[in-house]
Amino acid sequence: MSSYQDKSEIKDGMQIDWDVPIKMNDGLVLRADVYRPVGKGKHPVIITYGPYAKWLTFEQGYSSAWNIMCREHPDVPSHSSNKYQSWEVVDPEKWVPRGYACVRVDSRGAGRSPGFIDHWNLREAEDFAQCIEWAGTQGWSNGKVGVNGISYYAINAWHVACQQPKHLAAICAWEGGADFYRDMNYHGGIPCTFAKNWYDMQVKSVQYGLGENGPKSGMNGDWVCGPETLSEAQLAKNRSDFGGQIAAHPLDDAFHRERSADWSKCTVPLLSCASWGGQGLHPRGNYEGFMRAASKDKWLEVHGLEHWTHFYTDYGRELQLKFFDYFLKGEQNGWDKQPKVQLQVRYPGENFGIRYEQEWPIARTEWTKLYLDPASKALSKDKPKAAGKIEYDATGDGVTFKLPALTEDMEICGPMAAKLFVSSATADADLFLVVRVYDPQGKEVTFKGTVDPHTPIGQGWLRASHRKLDKELSTPWRPYHTHDELQPLTPGEVYELDIEIWPSGLYIHKGYTVMLTVRGKDYEWDGPGMRLNNFKNELKGCGPFLHDGRDDPAYNGKVTLHTAPGKESYVMLPVIPVKK
Repeated sequence: MSSYQDKSEIKDGMQIDWDVPIKMNDGLVLRADVYRPVGKGKHPVIITYGPYAKWLTFEQGYSSAWNIMCREHPDVPSHSSNKYQSWEVVDPEKWVPRGYACVRVDSRGAGRSPGFIDHWNLREAEDFAQCIEWAGTQGWSNGKVGVNGISYYAINAWHVACQQPKHLAAICAWEGGADFYRDMNYHGGIPCTFAKNWYDMQVKSVQYGLGENGPKSGMNGDWVCGPETLSEAQLAKNRSDFGGQIAAHPLDDAFHRERSADWSKCTVPLLSCASWGGQGLHPRGNYEGFMRAASKDKWLEVHGLEHWTHFYTDYGRELQLKFFDYFLKGEQNGWDKQPKVQLQVRYPGENFGIRYEQEWPIARTEWTKLYLDPASKALSKDKPKAAGKIEYDATGDGVTFKLPALTEDMEICGPMAAKLFVSSATADADLFLVVRVYDPQGKEVTFKGTVDPHTPIGQGWLRASHRKLDKELSTPWRPYHTHDELQPLTPGEVYELDIEIWPSGLYIHKGYTVMLTVRGKDYEWDGPGMRLNNFKNELKGCGPFLHDGRDDPAYNGKVTLHTAPGKESYVMLPVIPVKK
């Protein structure tokens, strides 16, 4: 038996219950840690459930990200020993003194919990709901439970909210995708290779049963991945073929629906926190969640920088505390008067200023169409007067269309979309759209994204055979594709394609230039890449959210963009009037 299994001790000003058993309705016992105030009392609960191993410290598992964050944001490690700081969950040393009990549950098959790993399936959502009900009925609990975590933990927040456990009182979904197909694995129908690589790097490395072949905890010196050591063959039997499962479901079917939020069932008070630069994984879910969840009490916050940073800074933590203090403690702290949308408006140079709005998209948005001119490769507010076309090699850098240098400041803030008239020499085509900004010296302006330090302002994707629209959910500013059937192209025939470009925002100064690139492969920043220890690939503009491995000749032919009066190709930007 592990020396820390089901052990309780007072340490660093907290009562810590290690490896507490929580029995599921199928008999499996999950393991949780509870950090709570010392002594008697009933406290609101912050809970997370996920696969990243509750005993693995942030610095142990994600040293490069931890070191960068601490160097650039000294408020993050301050006022804490950081011994209990783990990846993408709250630091108990900063939450327990504020009167909270913090519960971390290792999900099935991960860390200290045995079982079979099958991410985001219904069983996992049911497990989490049972853990919430357990936490809501403990002697140290006041009966109100909140979910608060980043990424995986935020995705699970959406899922468990749809289960509607009675003790769940509020969720903060910090950068969490919600649509397993559209947000995470098939961007516009184009397969993304992230999930398979993530599974290898961040899940298999902390699978339950690694035991003595895995790491020792920086928190207590015990084995992070369980008290028993299994063979590789046993480990393989205890996990799904995650990448293979995704590849076997190229359309949006029951497999993906089981792993996606059902907005009609999400009724709990929620704070949805998105990132301007999170292209390729999370922010789409945060915007969709705010717009479509059935909750009557819901708020949206949008920030910049890496997707974990502001979760831990004083800015993010105080925002979370104010939200949970209101819904879990009943404190009349003014949260009920909090504007529905809080934006860190982004300026070139990674500068930000807070502004409040009452809705999303912003009601005063001027939806501005910029038309493509194939002859001059220009973007223009004027419709083309004559027909034109331009061809590009889908394996190359594509075609870039340029708006003249701005004569006055402009802000874009919100979802974007494009309508393109396209023909292909083959039976299909992958379109990658990149909205870009250049300074007066001709240098591209990039920003810190989810993990990549050099992301463009906006990206969108569509596989042409997936062009079918959902008529009920589509809007001019957010095309919504069904992804339920393939509609191959007839080579040489022109087709109308509506392409979603994920929401973004930037205040652009006079003299800067906006451009649109249409290409057939991932964006790459023209500069040196970066590496983090938890990703396989070098980060060169899209982070780990790549669409490589598309060797089918159908996606490597010649693509032609067309425009003509009545069939204009354009990109539509959400322009916010600038106060003068």
